[in-house]
Amino acid sequence: MKKLYTIMILVLATVFVAKAQTSDSPWAVSLGLNLVGVQDDSVDASTGFGIPALGFSRYIAGGFSIGAQYSLNSLEINNSDADYSALEGFLKYNISENDIYPYLFAGYGLSNFQTDSNAEGQFPSTGAGRTYFGGAGISFSISDNWNVNASTSYRSSSEKGSYNHLQHVVGFSYVFGAGDTDKDGVSDKKDVCPEVPGLKEFEGCPDTDGDGIPDNKDSCPEEAGSAELNGCPDADGDGIADKDDACPEAAGSAEMNGCPDSDGDGVADNLDKCPKEAGEAANDGCPEDDRDGDGIPDKDDVCPDEAGDAANSGCPELPEKLIDFMKGENSTLLFVVNSSKVTDESSAKLKILTDLLGTYTKVNVVIEGHASSDGSMAYNQSLSEKRANSVKEALMAMGVDASRLETIGYGETRPVEDNSTAEGRTANRRVQLERRVKLKVVE
Repeated sequence: MKKLYTIMILVLATVFVAKAQTSDSPWAVSLGLNLVGVQDDSVDASTGFGIPALGFSRYIAGGFSIGAQYSLNSLEINNSDADYSALEGFLKYNISENDIYPYLFAGYGLSNFQTDSNAEGQFPSTGAGRTYFGGAGISFSISDNWNVNASTSYRSSSEKGSYNHLQHVVGFSYVFGAGDTDKDGVSDKKDVCPEVPGLKEFEGCPDTDGDGIPDNKDSCPEEAGSAELNGCPDADGDGIADKDDACPEAAGSAEMNGCPDSDGDGVADNLDKCPKEAGEAANDGCPEDDRDGDGIPDKDDVCPDEAGDAANSGCPELPEKLIDFMKGENSTLLFVVNSSKVTDESSAKLKILTDLLGTYTKVNVVIEGHASSDGSMAYNQSLSEKRANSVKEALMAMGVDASRLETIGYGETRPVEDNSTAEGRTANRRVQLERRVKLKVVE
C-alpha cells in the first residue's frame, strides 16, 4: 500500500508545469532524496536513505509559503528493519527571492518508525507520533521552471512510534501557476509587454526589427537602428535619426535639421534656392540681385541697370559739366508770392539744363517744389506741387522726355531760410532741382 501511495504521488508530480516559485508563480511541487538519522541515545539506529521526499506548497506573500511534505525511508533500529514515514505541514520563509535564495521553515505533523514490533496498521495509524520540526535550506534556480533544493531539519517527537530525528533532503522543485497572457514563456508578473509575445532576454517584449533593442525601448520598432539613436536608423551617418532628419540621404548638421549647407551661407540646402552660391536668408539663400554687376544689390542700388560705386549709391559718377551746372543757384528756381509760373530767369536756367540732358541721356531729374509759410499748410502743399509740375512742363516743352522727370511737393516743411522774415519767405518760394542718374540717383 505504501508503494501505491508513492507511485500515485510521483505520477501527480509529473503533470505539473512549473516556474520558479515567487509571488507570480505561487504553486510548487518538489521531489527529493531524504536522509534520516535518529537522535535518541536509547536506541541503536542506522542512517537511512530514501525516496521520495515529496512536497507541495503555495506562496502566500512577503516571502512566506505554506505546504505539506510526505517522506518515506528505510533504516535499521535495534537490529530490526524499520520503515520511516512522515506526513507534515509547514510554513516556509524565503529570505530572498533571487536565483539563489536561503529559506527557513517550521511545521507540525506525524512521523512513524514502523517495525514488526510496533506495527499498528497502515500509516498514518494510531502508532504515529506527533512531531514538531524546524530547519533551513537553500534553493538554486536553474530555469524559470526548475529549482534545486537542499535542506536540513530537526524533528522532535516523544510519542510511541517515533523518535527525535534529523532529516536532510536534496532534490528538485517545479513551480507553476503564473499567468502568461501572451504565451511567450514569460509570466505576466515579469513580462514588461504582457499583451504581446516577446523574448525572455527582453523581459517578454518583442524586437520586431531585430536590431537588439526591444520594441518598448525602440523609437523606430519597425526599422533596424542603433542603440545610440534609440533603435532608429541613420542612412546618411550624420548622427541624426532619419525620422528627425530633414535630409536623410545627405549628411548634415543638427543646426540645419540634418541637412548640409554646401555654400556655407547659413541656409540649409533643402531650403536654399541657390545651394551652390552663398546668399542671404531673406532671399531664400540666393545672392541679392545685382543686374549691373557692380557689387551693390539691386535693392540698395539706385542705378540697378548701370554699374556704379557705393559712394554714389550704385550709380556712375555724374558728368563733370552737369555737376558744375547744378552747383549753387542753378539748382534753385525762385517764384513770386502765390505763383507757380516759371520766371524768365528760371526758363534760361532750364534751357541750359535741357541742353545738358540732351548730351547726357542717362541723367534724370527730380523736381522738388517748396513754399513759404504764408497761408495754410494744405494750400502751401498744393502750391509746392504746382510749382514742381510747372518746371516739369517747361522742360517737356523744351524737349525733355517726361520719363526722365519726377516731381515732389514738400509744401512748407523744408525751409532754407527763416519764414519770419520777408527775405526768408522769398527764398523758400522755390523749386529745387536734384541731380539723379537713372532711376532717381541723388547726389
